[in-house]
This record gives sequence, structure tokens and C-alpha cells, in this order.
Amino acid sequence: MALLPILHYPDPRLHKVAVPVTRIDDKIRKLIKDMADTMYAAPGIGLAATQVDVHLRVIVIDVSETRDQLQVLINPEIISAEGEKECEEGCLSVPGIYEKVTRAEKIKVSALDGDGRSRIIETDGLLAVCIQHEMDHLVGRVFVEKLSQLKQKRIAAKLHKQQRQAM
Repeated sequence: MALLPILHYPDPRLHKVAVPVTRIDDKIRKLIKDMADTMYAAPGIGLAATQVDVHLRVIVIDVSETRDQLQVLINPEIISAEGEKECEEGCLSVPGIYEKVTRAEKIKVSALDGDGRSRIIETDGLLAVCIQHEMDHLVGRVFVEKLSQLKQKRIAAKLHKQQRQAM
């Protein structure tokens, strides 16, 4: 079990845009396993490769209560989105911060799974929120950047204070 270091906001590497995976090989399968181990240990419900400083379009998610339903999305693309819903979100890259964010209520996503099989996911609720949140990471966006400038400044100050206290 290899745990990967998770980048913390405002690390500039969180703003890098991930590139598509061109081949699913042992290196990608190891990345998926290491990301899943890292997500479960954190503990979290989703992790994008960008958060562990690997800039490939790979996401792992498990929103199940039992923590045994890992979903892998490689090169995910939103095909359709409808409705709006406000939901409280947190992020492993922004520890201790939870804020309400508006996202699409229902989404349809195409992606490859860990074996390279094409799949379509139609979902709503927590899984839809999580997929959208993790896909934002792949294009270099962190959820707090969807908030007002005032909230962003307060969060930055809080994170800075946390870092000083940890030293």
C-alpha cells in the first residue's frame, strides 16, 4: 500500500490541467491502486490524480457507506447536465473547510474504467457532486474558487493559520 502525498491549496500544482491517458498499462493501474489507498486512508470519497501531483485525467471515487465500491474514471467527460443543486463540499486538498457549492443536479458522464472499458454513468446526488468536484481538479480548479472573493480570502487566512500552527 503506497500512500501518495496530497497537495494542499493554494499549491500552484493544483492549477495544472491534466492530460488524457493514452494507454492503460501497469503504471496507470498502480497509480489507480495508490490513489485508492490514499483516498481511503485520508479518509475521503474522491481523489483526482492532480491532487497527488500526477497530471493525468484519472479519478477514483467511492461514495458507498461500506467503502468497498471503488469507481475509476479515466478521461471522464460530461455528456449532459441538468438542474442545479447546492451541496456542502469538502476537499482533501483543502482540509477542514466545508462550503456550499452549486453544481448540476444530474449528470451523464462517459469514461473508461480501470480495465479500459468504455462506460456511461447517469447519476445524481452525492455521486454526481463528487464526479463534478473531481473533474474540476482535472482542469485545475479547486472548489473554493467557486466561492465569493470574501469567502476565498477567509479560507486562505484560515489555511495559513493552520499551517503556522502545524509548524
